[in-house]
Amino acid sequence: MNKPSKKIKVEKKSAAVIKFAGDSGDGIQVLGSQFANATAVDGRDLSTLPDYPAEIRAPAGSLGGVSGFQIAFGDDSVMTPGNKAEVLVAMNPAALAVNLKSIDKGSLIIANGDAFTADACKKAGYENNPLEDGSLSNYRIISVPANSMVQETLKDSGLTAPQILKCKNFFMLGVIYWIYDLKIENTVKWLEKKFSKMPAVLEANKKVLFAGYNYAENTEIFDSRFNIEKSKPAKGKYKNLTGNEASAYGLMAAAKKLGRKLFYGSYPITPASEILQTLAKYRSKDITVFQAEDEIAAICSSIGAAFAGNLAATGTSGPGLSLKSEALGLAVITELPLVIIDVQRGGPSTGLPTKTEQSDLFQALFGRHGDCPLVVMAAQSPADCFHTVYEASRISVKYMTPVIVLTSAYIANGSEPFKIPSENELKNFELMPLPQPDKFQPYLRDSKTLSRPWAYPGLKGYEHRIGGLEKSGETGHISYDPENHQKMTDIRREKIKRIVSEIAPLEINGDKKGDLLVLSWGSAYGAANTAAKEAQKEGLKVSSVNLKFLNPLPGDLGEKLKGFKKILIPEENDGQLAYVIRAEYLMAPISLKKSKGQPLNSEEILKAIKENI
Repeated sequence: MNKPSKKIKVEKKSAAVIKFAGDSGDGIQVLGSQFANATAVDGRDLSTLPDYPAEIRAPAGSLGGVSGFQIAFGDDSVMTPGNKAEVLVAMNPAALAVNLKSIDKGSLIIANGDAFTADACKKAGYENNPLEDGSLSNYRIISVPANSMVQETLKDSGLTAPQILKCKNFFMLGVIYWIYDLKIENTVKWLEKKFSKMPAVLEANKKVLFAGYNYAENTEIFDSRFNIEKSKPAKGKYKNLTGNEASAYGLMAAAKKLGRKLFYGSYPITPASEILQTLAKYRSKDITVFQAEDEIAAICSSIGAAFAGNLAATGTSGPGLSLKSEALGLAVITELPLVIIDVQRGGPSTGLPTKTEQSDLFQALFGRHGDCPLVVMAAQSPADCFHTVYEASRISVKYMTPVIVLTSAYIANGSEPFKIPSENELKNFELMPLPQPDKFQPYLRDSKTLSRPWAYPGLKGYEHRIGGLEKSGETGHISYDPENHQKMTDIRREKIKRIVSEIAPLEINGDKKGDLLVLSWGSAYGAANTAAKEAQKEGLKVSSVNLKFLNPLPGDLGEKLKGFKKILIPEENDGQLAYVIRAEYLMAPISLKKSKGQPLNSEEILKAIKENI
């Protein structure tokens, strides 16, 4: 590659935030995921936020059809996708119009200048071309003629004109790789695998990728490059995973450790479908994946698989969890192990199917008829989905109870480097030993956990029946006796309470006492922790703690809360955890609510900290 004559300034930074935006048909999610993989391979921490419309294909060039992908990457300080992007890659005027409010003045805008035609600008609400009329004078603008460069590069490729223009995202990716000094090789390998049966398309995308890199290197429109610091990860093998992929791998690891087959029954629903798709790639004699005709069939098949001795799971989002609620009661009363992964999205009803929220907490805690307690956990990041789902599986089996794992669209679709654990790093599964056949009764209890034996069909001498009607403990016979129903209700409640012994002491980030504690759960963790650290740097007596267990709550939570004058609870809902904390501990926490389909960011939480301290 030829060296440019102009001397290029290199800006060194500890972390950076970039956003890619364009039409749904511009391949923005592919562009973003490839950039994320390249930064991960290059040794940087990262956090991503894919953001795309619910419509399968919104009108081209429309504001409603803009798809985005934001990524923060750099050293160990990266815990969120960032508040505002420093670099915006806009593939068309609509992408610029939608995202201009999400970048600060002085930021770099790299635009596909060829897409800023008069008609496209008008459709996006611009009277004139914003790249040329001076309205963006407070920003650094670089206009790249991506369409014409791609057409010139591929004029002899034999591809049709629409096929040629589809390659423009890889031209822009090549430009961005040059700016951040990233290697192209891993994307080339991905292309070779993706288009192995389409050699003309493969060669076209590879050619365009290198053309974009060379264009950036040999033109003098770029006056600077960025050198972003690398993280210092623990020694080990890493893989860049989305939260949904991590959830799937968590289930597979749990089944392997348990020594049982894995059954996953699910109905496709945004944004949880990728768990089903990931597990389907690994179907074998030990992994059964069932795409059910509806949500009810999905959970009922999983309950049947648990009865048959499999590690059973089902996945869904909020509307699907509503449909599963009756069957969840069946899993509770039969006391069978079952993992339910709920990837939360904006609601109610169909709501915002591709946007994130944390609004299913009430449903997870209370959304069943009768006194129907179960375990509720929440993953805090994409990589943590693996560990949370694995732990949920272990607890589900040990205590013979369903466990709901709450993730969200933000962490399910987002990605980060995941350190692959060795088998001996994963906790062992514990099962109540089966008694001798002549002593067996289906509702015998382990004195410590109150779990019942996991006997399954095919075990001679352990034949039994279970179902939705109340059972007589220990025999399992149907019982309408009022005293027995009280006894069984008490046992089911007490069993969940005893899971407190599985919860590690809470780790407070900062001092154990102070003026304010930021109490977060699930996907608010990264922003809450980052905001608390920023407050500490400014000398404020602020700490933070994140909850993984939401039922039962950690046994030491009450004492931890007493050490602070005020409790701030940031949530992507209308204050659901704040309601629970108020009821449980008779205190009045400060609720920071956000229901916009977007994750909380550290700036919002830091502002709330300063307003309340």
